[in-house]
This record gives sequence, C-alpha cells and structure tokens, in this order.
Amino acid sequence: MRRILLRSGKNPFDVVPVEEALHRDVIATNSGNLIFSDAAHKILTTPDTEVVSNGMRTEVAAAGQINDEYDAFVVPLANAFRPSFEPALKRLTRLIGKLKIPVVVLGVGAQTGITYDPARLKAMEPTVRAFCSAVLDHSASIGVRGEFTEKYLNDMGFKDVEVIGCPSMFLHGDTLTVEKRAATLAPDARVAVNGSHTAMHGGGLHKIVSRAHARYPNLRYIGQNLTDAKQLHWRDVDSPAGRITLMPTHPDHPMYREDKVRVYIDPQTWFDDLRDFDYSFGSRIHGNIAALLAGTPATVLAFDSRTLELCRYFEIPHQRLDETAPDTDPAELYEKADFGALTGNHRDRFDRFTAFLDKNGLQNTFTHGDGGKAFDEKIRALPFPPGVRPWLDSDPASLATRLNWMYGRVSELTADNTRLKRELTRARSGAKAAGAAAGSGSKTSVYRRARRVVGGPLRRALQPVRQPSQKGRGAV
Repeated sequence: MRRILLRSGKNPFDVVPVEEALHRDVIATNSGNLIFSDAAHKILTTPDTEVVSNGMRTEVAAAGQINDEYDAFVVPLANAFRPSFEPALKRLTRLIGKLKIPVVVLGVGAQTGITYDPARLKAMEPTVRAFCSAVLDHSASIGVRGEFTEKYLNDMGFKDVEVIGCPSMFLHGDTLTVEKRAATLAPDARVAVNGSHTAMHGGGLHKIVSRAHARYPNLRYIGQNLTDAKQLHWRDVDSPAGRITLMPTHPDHPMYREDKVRVYIDPQTWFDDLRDFDYSFGSRIHGNIAALLAGTPATVLAFDSRTLELCRYFEIPHQRLDETAPDTDPAELYEKADFGALTGNHRDRFDRFTAFLDKNGLQNTFTHGDGGKAFDEKIRALPFPPGVRPWLDSDPASLATRLNWMYGRVSELTADNTRLKRELTRARSGAKAAGAAAGSGSKTSVYRRARRVVGGPLRRALQPVRQPSQKGRGAV
C-alpha cells in the first residue's frame, strides 16, 4: 500500500463539532481550503494508495519520520506566493529540503492586483525561488493555478511549470454540469453571495450586497474566514477583521439579525445547501466553485490576480469588481452568465490535470480506482454539523451547548496548568541540586566555568585595536 501525506487541515472523514473546529482552526483560516484539499484527497485515493492529512503541520524535525512512513508529500496550495504567507513558505521549504521522497505541488498561485503587476512580490522573490527549487528537486514539474503565476515563475527562470488550475474543480472528475433553471432571476429566487473582507470593505462589494439584500428576500451571505465563523457562533468581534461592520457576519449587520448568513466547516454541507440555490455571485473564488460543484450557476466578481487567473483558465463566468457598478442587480449578472465553455472544455482541462499527476508519479481515482464512488458514499453517510449560523438564540439549550464546551476547555486548561507547575517545580529542584553539587567541586572547576563565560569577550577586549587598511576602508 502506497501512502501519501497530504497538506490539509483535516481528513475529509473527520466529523468535528463546531466549537472544536473553530478552536483547532481545521479550515486553516479559510473554509475554501477544505474544498481543494478534500478534492485532492478524493482524487489521490486509489485501491493501492492511502492518503493521510498532515493537519497543516509543518514540522521540519519530523522530516525523518515522514521519509520513513510515506511515499510522497502532496501539497495543494492556493495563493501561497504572497507576502503574508512568506514565513509559512519558508518553513515549508525547510521541510521539503530535508525530505527524500517525491514532493508534488498542486495549483499554487501568486497573489497581486487585478492588473497582474508583480511589483509587490519582488521583496519575497528569494523565498519563492528557494521554494520552487526545493520542490523541483523532488518532482518533475510544479502545478500552478493560471497564466499569471506561470509567467511569474517563468520570468524567474523556472520552466518546469504547468497550468493545472485548482484540484477543487476536478472533484467530480471529467464531469461538470451547471445549468440555469430559469431564463431570468426572479425576485423570490434563492441567491447566495460571498466576498472577502478586502473586497467588501475596500472594493465596494458591500454596496452591491446591500442593494441585493433589499431586492431579494431569499438572499444569503456565505462567509469563509475563521473570524466570520467566530462572529456567527460566539459573536466574537475581537479582531481587526471582526470589527468591520459592513460584513454581513458582524452581529450589527441586518443580514446577521435576519439569520441570512452561514459559514461551512465541511464542504459536503456547503454543497448540499448550495444545491438548492438558484444562483451564486461574489468575489470568493472557492465560494463560487462550491456552487458550481453543486450544479448551481455562479459568477465571480474578480478582485485580484488569484481569482482572475482561475476564472480565465476554467472559463468561469466573471467580471472585474472594479468594473461592476454599485447598483448592479444579480439578475444582470445571471443573464450574462454563459456556462458553455466552462462545461464544454472541462474534459480537456481534466486530461491536462491527470497528465500532470502521471508525470509526477501519482495515480488518480478516476483512472486507477472506482472514480471516487467509495469516497462519496462514505462522505454522504457521515453526520457533519450544519453550517454555522448567527447566534440569535437565548434558549437554555443553545446556551448549554456553548457553556458546556467552554467548561470543558477550562477544565483542560486547569489540568495543563497544574501539570506545568509540577514540571517547573521539579526543574527548579533539579537546578538547585546541580548548583549545590557544582559548589562542592574544586576551585579550579569554578574558575574554568567562569573562564568559559567571560574568557572570549575578555580576550577580545584586551586585543590591540587594528587600524583598517586604506584598501579596505569604507567596505561594509
């Protein structure tokens, strides 16, 4: 049995209660991550291959264990080439550098503005170079999300780069069916809308959402961030993002008070709910991919390079957010949306994706397995919690669930604190004993210990000052 270690927040079959999911951050700050990591898990699972989630842990010290226990490390990534992700990218590079097994990157992307100007990425170019070099030491090529990332890496000299999009779009293999249920979007249509904090606050998307809220009584906002989920479940606004009152996930927003907001911590419940909607739109790429995978028409309002290049590659209906009027009616977007190219060219893109897997020594369930049938059956049988919704209830049952979880956490922290205090006491006792034993030793041993501490600095201080040569003066 071949074993693959997959970078992902959790195993797709792990049913995690909402409180625990938020505490552990199994969505890795954004629930869209689970859509492409779950898809990768399904795609790579074959009768001869077991896929194991690493829980998003990047422990360089675990490299030896990974080499011993796994045959490959597969890394699905989204917009990893961005300044805020640079520390994590460096840790990942250090880990990859110590691995002796194949390492395959699925769909990494560079994030910049809508105009594809890479200037903001210049400072982190050495980090990106180190990462790509480490990966290519372990694989035949790097899979990227789209045209911008391909050119970005090509311009740095990396030619073993293939545009494969995002594995999320191949959750159903070479089949993708998206059809409009009606020619126009009726006033009573069920419409889902999504948007990042940046697009809502800085891109003006909140104006479009506000007008849609007034026009469509069945509008629902679907958030994706951990802060969104904490606002809904705990009414927690103690963060910069949490204090943006323009977000429908904020307790002061009318959509929150009307129970018209959700965040999903499992892709399956996300798909199930969106399947009953007539349309989805907004700036979130995976929020709209979730709709497409559920068979629901969607339009992306592209706000940056990461959304735009995926839309162009997969031919997802889209338009730039900065070119979308604040009073735009979702019905206008719905009417313009054409899904012919998206679905008609899907098989070619799937073939390109599986060819990339083949080149990098990875089997897939659609060619080498049951097409994901067993995976889907197991997923459908699991009791995943429903989408997180606004905390509007004050009944004892609602309060009891939350308070019981908090009481359990306090008990765990108390036990941990007691254990740490005992360990600290033992450590202090051991230090005192060691000091007493050292004090009973010879004067020479004390002198030598002191010399080790101060000898070097003292010798350097006593050395005569050397005048710099004329030749070397000014060199830094």
